[in-house]
Amino acid sequence: MSTSVAVLKSPVGVAKAVVVLLGVTAAIDLFALWVGFEQRSLAADFVAGHFSAGSEADADRIDSLYGAAGVAQICALVATAVVFIVWFRRVRINAEVFRPDGHSRSRGWASWGWFVPFVNLWAPRQVATDTWDASVPEAGLIPQKHSHTVINCWWTLWLLGNVIGRFAGSQYDKAEDIGEIKTATEMLMLSDALDIAAAVAAVMFVRSLTRMQNEKALRGPAPEDGPLGQGLA
Repeated sequence: MSTSVAVLKSPVGVAKAVVVLLGVTAAIDLFALWVGFEQRSLAADFVAGHFSAGSEADADRIDSLYGAAGVAQICALVATAVVFIVWFRRVRINAEVFRPDGHSRSRGWASWGWFVPFVNLWAPRQVATDTWDASVPEAGLIPQKHSHTVINCWWTLWLLGNVIGRFAGSQYDKAEDIGEIKTATEMLMLSDALDIAAAVAAVMFVRSLTRMQNEKALRGPAPEDGPLGQGLA
């Protein structure tokens, strides 16, 4: 665990920024999903032998839209990830104030744990659940148990969307005929749908955890906790 002193700091402002960026990300994914429907429909027409004078032009237009959607998705992902990690580290440090001995991983994992290959498949989730448990308001002196359902939904959807998206993108780049393009497009559409669902679950997670921390800080410390919990700065 870090040797620096954990200090309460409000995550509310950063949480609002995360929620807005998640909304933007979901909107871009929705646009990509619509382009996917157009691409799939056109590919199905080609497979069925339904050609028209404007089919080639439509294919070029949809391909350009798909490219634009892909660039927008990457930009939104980077922006959202940066702000989310800032928020995630902040709530993790707050949780250390609430419960110093309730964490299986040090606060550093809230930041760089996302970038360690393979370990990033489960380490950030551990940080999330420990932070969640530490932030649950007490009833008297007894910590209450809150379900991890929202965390599990977000994490499962996020992982599935990433795995399927990477595989589908690879298949789309390697596709050489209409049938392969149609199949890869359907997989990309599934990935986009999962990403949208993951963004919704992430919003629920961010809002719920931020609210719990704010309420717990404003409620003040338990009698044996000393001077901690004087409200979020």
